[in-house]
Amino acid sequence: MAETLQFVVGYGYALLFVWVLIEQGGLPIPATPLLLAAGALAGQGRMSLPLVVVAATAGCVGADIFWYLIGKRRGGTVLNVLCRIALEPDSCVRRTEGAFAKYGPRTLLVCKFIPGLNTAAPALAGMVGVPYPRFIVFDVLGGLLWTVAYSLLGFVFSKQLDRIARDAHLLGGWLVVLFAAVLVAYVFYRWRERRSFLEQVQGDRITPQELKQQLDSGKQPVIIDLRHPLDVLTDPRTLPGALPISPEELPSRSREITRDGEIVLFCT
Repeated sequence: MAETLQFVVGYGYALLFVWVLIEQGGLPIPATPLLLAAGALAGQGRMSLPLVVVAATAGCVGADIFWYLIGKRRGGTVLNVLCRIALEPDSCVRRTEGAFAKYGPRTLLVCKFIPGLNTAAPALAGMVGVPYPRFIVFDVLGGLLWTVAYSLLGFVFSKQLDRIARDAHLLGGWLVVLFAAVLVAYVFYRWRERRSFLEQVQGDRITPQELKQQLDSGKQPVIIDLRHPLDVLTDPRTLPGALPISPEELPSRSREITRDGEIVLFCT
């Protein structure tokens, strides 16, 4: 923490703006420690808390405007690309779409606090056609809420953060090794869990070519379109005879699915 504080002092508000801009742009470089450090420096009178908030919020909004415009032009493709860098890309897409379907642009107020949602939500706002002025209002408020929360936390606990920094310095490099080991173990666990799931369902998959051959030969399997309504909104095309049922509706609408033949499920 001591090195982080000194680093922030040396480069100031420009560093904070650029760092948050890059982090909100999608690169995995956490900005929260930097916000905490900037808040702690403000608590010691070495930085201005209002300027810290302005610089970090400007970085947030700048990155979000970029993804909003890209989402408006490229649609669901952008959302899938953004979520693909996450450890759970499928749940990232579904979580983002579910939150936006339930809360609309208000999702932008809290998306900065949820990993995976912070970058995907602005792109989804552009994808579903949220008006630009409405997007800006909610996005600025969300950026302010996130920035104030962490910088104010550093401001309030500036003395405690200094004490933590001194204690961490005593542990030396072992603290870094321990942190890195825990992070690598977590990433490996999530990767292995997803890989096991994909291997389990691999044998149950059917290729688009195989499905087309069945349809051309006269066979008519039951086809279920599992896409989220927001996906359908941006791309209404579907397969012939497909029954649109979201995963959340499967238990309540299971009687609509006949069991006398093959059932094919598809999503994005």
